[in-house]
Amino acid sequence: MQLTVSDTRSGDTKHDGAVSGTLTSRDHQSTAASRPATEETAAIPTSSVSMSAPSGHSEATATGDASTDPTAAAVADDVHDSKEVVLRRYFLQEWELVSAILGRIVAAGDVAEPADVHRIRSIMDRYQEEGQLLEPYLEDIISPLMTLVRSKIMELGAGTDELLQIIKPLCIIIYTLVTVCGYKSVIKFFPHQVSDLELAVALLEKCHTMSSATTLRQESTGEMETKCVVLLWLYILILIPFDISSVDTSIADADHVGGSEVVPLVTRILDICKDYLSNSGPMRRMSGLLLARLLTRPDMTKAFSSFMEWAHKILLSVTDDFVDQFRSIGIVEALASIFKIGNRRVLHDAVSGIWNDCLVVMKTNIAIRSPLLRKYLVKLAQRVALISLPPRTPSWRYQSISSSLGANLSSSTSGSSSGSTQQVNIDQTDTCSLEEDMDVPETVEEIIDLLLTGLRDSDTIVRWSAAKGVGRITARLTPALSEEVLSSILQLFSPGEGDGSWHGGCLALAELARRGLLLPSSFPDVIPVIVKALHYDVRRGPHSIGSHVRDAAAYVCWAFGRAYTNFDMKAVLEQLAPHLLTVACYDREARFIVNCRRAASAAFQENVGRQGTYLHGIDIVNTTDYFALASRSNSYLTVAVSVAKYEGYLYPFGEELLCNKISHWEKSLRELAAQALALLVQYDMDYFAGHALEKLVPCTLSSDLCTRHGATLAAGEITLKLYQLGFAFTTDMQKALSGIVPAIEKARLYRGKGGEIMRSAVSRFIACISMAAISLNEKTKRSLVETLNENLRHPNSQIQCAAVDALKHFIPTYLVSAGEKIGNDVVSKYVALLDDPNVAARRGGALALGILPYEFLLIKWMPAMSKLCSSCTIEDKADDPDAEARVNSVRGLVSVCETLTSNVEQTSNIGEPIYAFIKVTVMQALFRALDDYAVDNRGDVGSWVREAAMDALRRCTFILCRKDGVAVRTSPVAEDKSEPSNMDANATRATHKLFDSAIAQDLVAGIAKQAVEKIDKIREIAVRILHRILYNQEQFIPFIPYRELLEEIIPNNADLEWAVPAVSYPRLVKILQATCYSKPVLSGLVISTGGLQESLRKVSTSALVGYLQDSNINIIDEGKSRECLLSHDILWVLQRYQKCDRVITPTLKTIETLLSKKVFLNKEGHGDFYCELVNLLGSELKGSKDFTKLCAGLSILGYISSQLDRTGTKAFSQLLTFLGHRYPKIRKAAADQVYLVLLQNDNLISAENMDKAQDVLAETCWEGDVEEARRKRSELNEMAGFGVANSQKSENRQETRRTPDVQNSTDENTSYSSLVEFSGY
Repeated sequence: MQLTVSDTRSGDTKHDGAVSGTLTSRDHQSTAASRPATEETAAIPTSSVSMSAPSGHSEATATGDASTDPTAAAVADDVHDSKEVVLRRYFLQEWELVSAILGRIVAAGDVAEPADVHRIRSIMDRYQEEGQLLEPYLEDIISPLMTLVRSKIMELGAGTDELLQIIKPLCIIIYTLVTVCGYKSVIKFFPHQVSDLELAVALLEKCHTMSSATTLRQESTGEMETKCVVLLWLYILILIPFDISSVDTSIADADHVGGSEVVPLVTRILDICKDYLSNSGPMRRMSGLLLARLLTRPDMTKAFSSFMEWAHKILLSVTDDFVDQFRSIGIVEALASIFKIGNRRVLHDAVSGIWNDCLVVMKTNIAIRSPLLRKYLVKLAQRVALISLPPRTPSWRYQSISSSLGANLSSSTSGSSSGSTQQVNIDQTDTCSLEEDMDVPETVEEIIDLLLTGLRDSDTIVRWSAAKGVGRITARLTPALSEEVLSSILQLFSPGEGDGSWHGGCLALAELARRGLLLPSSFPDVIPVIVKALHYDVRRGPHSIGSHVRDAAAYVCWAFGRAYTNFDMKAVLEQLAPHLLTVACYDREARFIVNCRRAASAAFQENVGRQGTYLHGIDIVNTTDYFALASRSNSYLTVAVSVAKYEGYLYPFGEELLCNKISHWEKSLRELAAQALALLVQYDMDYFAGHALEKLVPCTLSSDLCTRHGATLAAGEITLKLYQLGFAFTTDMQKALSGIVPAIEKARLYRGKGGEIMRSAVSRFIACISMAAISLNEKTKRSLVETLNENLRHPNSQIQCAAVDALKHFIPTYLVSAGEKIGNDVVSKYVALLDDPNVAARRGGALALGILPYEFLLIKWMPAMSKLCSSCTIEDKADDPDAEARVNSVRGLVSVCETLTSNVEQTSNIGEPIYAFIKVTVMQALFRALDDYAVDNRGDVGSWVREAAMDALRRCTFILCRKDGVAVRTSPVAEDKSEPSNMDANATRATHKLFDSAIAQDLVAGIAKQAVEKIDKIREIAVRILHRILYNQEQFIPFIPYRELLEEIIPNNADLEWAVPAVSYPRLVKILQATCYSKPVLSGLVISTGGLQESLRKVSTSALVGYLQDSNINIIDEGKSRECLLSHDILWVLQRYQKCDRVITPTLKTIETLLSKKVFLNKEGHGDFYCELVNLLGSELKGSKDFTKLCAGLSILGYISSQLDRTGTKAFSQLLTFLGHRYPKIRKAAADQVYLVLLQNDNLISAENMDKAQDVLAETCWEGDVEEARRKRSELNEMAGFGVANSQKSENRQETRRTPDVQNSTDENTSYSSLVEFSGY
């Protein structure tokens, strides 16, 4: 619930809700933007106004007197045009559309198109947060619609159903504006003739009899909206300046006037409103407002008394029923409205009874359960108190500041401080007389106690309403009594109170300050409390509470800025500013509803803008921008650092981080605070080297996990930053820092809960002191190495990475100078870890080898690289190999290669073997890693290895090309012209010894294969790597076959979204033109075209078929067609991946799809393809249990059998064998295929046997007994002219294999259940 400044200024309770969002709803453009759209705010610059428009608006359109060319002249005419023209230009940008729809409705006298209502409502809903933008248009929208409603009532009569069908769509539009702009803005344009009163009452009675067809807002049929609009219309009509009895035509004689009974027209209204008071919808509030206006009329004394008696009876008899709960809420809400606007003399007699009713209801179970009822009870109680107290404006109130920002600025520039002087010179005599004459009723004291209790309520809406009540009542008290109220409020901030009390107390203080009831003399008592509230954060289990308290405290500071002059606020602002900016930069909360950082920044901006000159105020306001504070990391690491350079903020910021944020319960916040603390070191190195480190070092051994974790991180970060800034560490400081890790280990702080967190922190601390070159003794060095090695074996990947990062800095700093023996031991230790049975040890060992320095790697580079190469690929072990270990091995291997080759030039005798090893062994190992398709319960874990291998291949390629000395590519066009597509291998090897065309071909083919597979992320990474290989500006990669084709397919354009299948596949499928790439690419493409994902399969198949049918694609090999080349590649895939269901099954499904699209069919030259395909299918389908694979194979055999050649006969023979398959569904699928084949190819069976064969196929139950199916299959074989010897031999062999378990061979249910289980049905 958002609360604007206009709401708090007017005291209106329309938006009684959480103060959360009070400050966040005000942007940092201008505080005037939060005020109502008055003459003053209408003069806001156009740039500010246009920024307030919702983002969903498409284009600005000017209407009326605006320029015909708004895009060219609108800005220039803003100064000269009228206010209405400017508003229409920037506020409701869809006005032309809305105006056209309204014109159609008014002209037709009805809503002809229901879509028009939905369209207007959707436009208005965009302005929910900025309803004031619609106010200039309300008259043009509301007046014609209400005039149409009125005319239709008079024309058709209020009691007809036809009338309701016409006005319901109109009321939906009107009610939409009520929800956006508020009822007060809308009802001003309702017609209010006296004659309309009875019409409106009759219409309300008609609406009251109909029930809502739906409760969904999106599907509303208008019943609820019509009732609300009629109630609001009566809200205006009931204010007629005549006695209602004179308007009621139902009164037959004049003697009834002044009689003892209520006017019949009023009785009708009362009866309907009483029913609506028990409604859970908006009619409850509308009826309460109507009752308040009606019963507070001077001529409604009898009706008022009757209603009060009825309300008293209902409230005393309330039960736990839901209907009673809603009725109680409605009655109390209506009474609160009555006491708000009613005459004090009339209501005074009812005060005692209503207050007693409030006390009774407050103690019921309904009030305990319903925050809304408690809220309205608090509202009613405060209104009762205001009736009991005489209305007056206290002379002691602080009134020396104007609500106009312009007036304040002009007064501050003139140097006038008369306001404060006037405030001090209070008429003491008058004050004393007021104190003596003031007699506070006992009821008021009880109500104040209730309100103070309400400030402690568990619900924000109750606390907020109570705070308003405290402010209103205090305004009518004497100074002494107001001091007592303030003292009671300050007691809410005692340590024993909960967060609700602190929040309610802040709201109450803000209300007192806004109303001028909190005098500057009270600042010494109030300011310390506000400072504590700004930092309120209480740990509750695994989380903390207090964001709403900090937000409310910022609201108090904002109210101070608006209420007091700079004379009284100067000292206060100097005290509050550091705390406000501390919250603005370092508060934890970043949620949309409660953003304390933005709230504190808004409060600071309000004070800077209204209190006149403040040192660096404008600069800080610009730095703590509304959007800059949205990101917590940006606030900590950028905004806070920029603010800390100004005087007075560094040390409060440092103390906040050291005392609160370093020991915060949230781990990520502690890590961020440590980094933020290090960034402040630049402003005062002595302070952080002395005070900060002295405080942090003992905290590293704290019994509290959060404290020691944060202190360890912060000590390391500060140490590193001091070193980078050139600070000279003393011996004592180095000794203290070097003893932190041994002390942590000695205290056994790695054990128990939080041990993993401390291990990461210790690793980071070691990395920091290593980079800072802190002096360590030999014992400490050994201790730290053991710690890092232990962390290296930890199963947590974050701990491993932290340990590897620490070793990367620790070894060069402390161990390289120790000699060759230490280096040999370190390398041997990490190589041995690659064979460790512990999976985590293998992962850590691979990473550790990758960060070793050149001096260590040079000692045993061959064993290390060989071991890493063997660890990159899946090992033939009984247990499932570890994918993470292979990923780390790939990364470690390429890091070792880069480390060695970057320094190897110093010893040329070692360099040649290293480069040769990279070319021969490393590259081949990485190529094998590209074929890692391991799968476990996490999915395709092999994709992690393939991703790392692609990046490693790119980096190794650059290493080899750099060694070959290829010049930097400066002109891509020139290089393409000078390099032929087909390279001479012998010339290549003569000129370039390392990177040749064979490696280039394997490199591009392997990565291109990944670029067409099914995982979006892998596809995108593969294409990006190919792009870097083709267009790298630092190192040109030579000898890439068909380079021009690849550059055409993958242009030098970063805007293409390669992860989107519809973008990537139509381009990448063209690589099939290049014969050297087509086979690997097709082996990856079939995974997509024959995969399980429907959307990916459709896109990839469409791209493949489009490629085959596109006549604009030039054929590189002129001697063969694209279909012929594709058929050869498909056969290669089937031969290359025999018995590999991961590839074979999608390949068969791809072939089936292509055949269904008439590819390879009815074309000459495919006989060899069919023959070889049938042979391969025979070996693949034999003994297979994969249902998907078998069905795809049967379908392919069916397509081939339809061909009029010898291959068709052979395929048909194989197809018949599956009629006796052990799986019933396979037999049925085979029978279907045979039947279709016979319909298409009548040469397979003689004409005299054709009808009989079809009858056998149709009448046999192929899912029944397997022996019967095999007898029928034998008959079909005889009809087709095939011998049964082969099938009998095949079945005899199967029976022989199954003789040990005859029972299983005859149990069709068992075999079928295994098939079902395998197929996933």
